[in-house]
Amino acid sequence: MTDPVSKETPAGDQVFRRMRIAPAYKAVSAEIERIILSGALEPGAPLPTEQELAQQFGVNRSTLREAIRQVEQEGLVERREGRRLFVALPGLTDFAPRAMRALVLQQATFHELWQVAVVLEPLAAQLAAHAAREDDLQALAANLARMETLAQQAPEGDAQAQAQAQRESALIDLDVQFHALVARAGRNRALMLAREPVSLLYNATLARMQGQLPQMHARNLAAHRHILDALRQHDAERAEHWMRKHIVDFQRGFMLAQLDMHVPVSMAE
Repeated sequence: MTDPVSKETPAGDQVFRRMRIAPAYKAVSAEIERIILSGALEPGAPLPTEQELAQQFGVNRSTLREAIRQVEQEGLVERREGRRLFVALPGLTDFAPRAMRALVLQQATFHELWQVAVVLEPLAAQLAAHAAREDDLQALAANLARMETLAQQAPEGDAQAQAQAQRESALIDLDVQFHALVARAGRNRALMLAREPVSLLYNATLARMQGQLPQMHARNLAAHRHILDALRQHDAERAEHWMRKHIVDFQRGFMLAQLDMHVPVSMAE
């Protein structure tokens, strides 16, 4: 009987790879995040003191503070009552900026953003028609009234250029806010989080479009009026229709302003 052939690994070959061990502060921040996301600590619950946390994790205070800084940046904890840490509920202001940066780094284009918006915005209007409450409708009506007032103003005098720039900026903010209010009225948190970074990245381009398309204000206002009226009537089909028409009109505005929708987005222009 012959001996089995020995399959030894040559000494020069490397079997084991070098391990990449994460810094201690990242391990600590990941564990704090895991505990919060598990529901063991609910929003508003206080965390142990820094000294207690350092002892429980077996790390020094500087390592713990760096870990806490990471968790704070994620919007999962906040400091209240002096230096005491409490579990927080991340909101759109925590999520949207990070998603916007990721879209910019991935070189997403305005055309790609529009492809998402033409799906999400009509859906938001449809959901809002079913779920909108009276306070939602009042907030949308107030937004529309402010847009109408600003759109009718014609700045005069020596500071005309500056006043006009402020007016245009305010109209953009109100336009973005209108769509955010519609999404909020739909009571779908996943949709609200998904659409927010896409909506905010349009701001710079909206400013360029306004400068080249004077008719843009009137068309925006007309669309917003139709959408609000449909929401008041709880007419989901009409709300969805007018929102889709509004977003398609936005794409048409790109072409009329001779803007390239296939250019990567940026945080600001």
